[in-house]
Amino acid sequence: MVETTPSYWVDSAPAPADARSVLPREADVVVLGGGISGLTTAYLLTQAGRSVVVVEADRIAAGVSGHTTAKISAQHNLVYAELVRRFGRDRARAFGQSQTAALEWIAGRVAELGVDCDFRRRDNHVYAEDPAYLDKLRREADTAAELGLPADFVTETELPFPVAGAVRFRAQAEFHPRLWLLRLAEEITRAGGTIVENVRASRLGLPDETVVHTSAGTIKGRDVVVTTHYPVFDRGLYFARLEPRRSLLMAAPAPASAPQGMYIAADTGHSLRTTPGREGEPGDVLLLGGEGYHPGEDTDVSARFDRLARWGADRFGVPGFPHRWATQDNITADRLPYIGRYHPLARHLWVATGYALWGMTNGTLAGLLLSDLITGKDNPWAALYDPARRTVRQSAPSLAKLGAKTGLHYAGDYARAFAPGGGIADLAPGEGTVTRVGRKPVAAYRDPDGTVSAVSAVCTHLGCLVAFNDAEKSWDCPCHGSRFGTDGSVKHGPATKPLPPVDLDD
Repeated sequence: MVETTPSYWVDSAPAPADARSVLPREADVVVLGGGISGLTTAYLLTQAGRSVVVVEADRIAAGVSGHTTAKISAQHNLVYAELVRRFGRDRARAFGQSQTAALEWIAGRVAELGVDCDFRRRDNHVYAEDPAYLDKLRREADTAAELGLPADFVTETELPFPVAGAVRFRAQAEFHPRLWLLRLAEEITRAGGTIVENVRASRLGLPDETVVHTSAGTIKGRDVVVTTHYPVFDRGLYFARLEPRRSLLMAAPAPASAPQGMYIAADTGHSLRTTPGREGEPGDVLLLGGEGYHPGEDTDVSARFDRLARWGADRFGVPGFPHRWATQDNITADRLPYIGRYHPLARHLWVATGYALWGMTNGTLAGLLLSDLITGKDNPWAALYDPARRTVRQSAPSLAKLGAKTGLHYAGDYARAFAPGGGIADLAPGEGTVTRVGRKPVAAYRDPDGTVSAVSAVCTHLGCLVAFNDAEKSWDCPCHGSRFGTDGSVKHGPATKPLPPVDLDD
């Protein structure tokens, strides 16, 4: 069975000592979430003279932003032809301009601050081995070029296997995301901001939405920014407007055949690039990604890791991958992020989410946009990303599909949990199952030494049943993507409360 590890980024850039900052009682701006969106927003607001407190449930730069492939690119797979079809050329062009602005903002700040984060300019490619994708690739290249983006169609790449073709975006970038974010955190505190780690936000005040209740007490801001990846408050009904997506990643010393550019396959979903090795890692490191799936809908995640490893061995001759981890992101109803007011009636409550696996530019863009909105500056992209935009309201079929999927899980998963079959006694070490004890749905896990632990199988977000993730040893909710440790602790929102323990002797 596959054993996952910390991500390469987390492993190669250890966190500084936990300063254990005390949660203040108030601030101009309270930012919830210490990933790329939250830290970029906080950095910009501290530079604008605002007092800012960042509240992070774990450690900063250790969540989704520390588990990415970290491509900084305006090329988000095959997106521009679809954007033109759905929104028209003006909005598609604005999307490309905003993503490019985020890329160039990072490049400028890396140079200005002298940040050692392995920032490198690289061409980005969307390729396909299947000739059936040729028309799509050519159309995407032509559309992107017409929109003013640095795109062209190529048939030759540096990949060590033949491709049918590729869309190339020139002069994009890559970096070490954690080193970048840890430096942003230093700049935040240097400018007078406060970062509080291991404190979880649980709810907002009523009617005052700028009061935040946390595990360390209450804090009030003039403005509150929610960048917790999946919004942890349900006031904007984001649970009905976001589809979670999980994908796997691996890292190993790069072979000679590894490319210098960045690549993602339109036909298979495989993603790859290299990054400079850190201390003790001579040469480059090869990063592979792929095997995307909906969290909680596949309990045999180990098999997915095995398939990705076999693909890496077949294409690059890599015998093994010492780093294996997973990441998660959310996809919106119309495929554009939600960045702006948390809900239409909000005045000082803001949100950023729904990056569709392209968080480096989208998360940075969120900081640029939200800091402008909070400080009263005009921003040319505010309407494009507004969570209440008309194109979201027109996405009724997509929203209905998400709702129906949740309903099927409510019905089907409870039926399976109460059906006759293998129970807790049949669990081997390292295995977990969702079953029932009396009338209670129970998530039971047998650890490597044979001890069984049990928690409620009912997700504390909206009541779906969790499923076991055999590779990461977690309980994952298939409805909205919440994840819990085998002890019930919250690993990933939108849930904010742990799964309560179950006494099997009762």
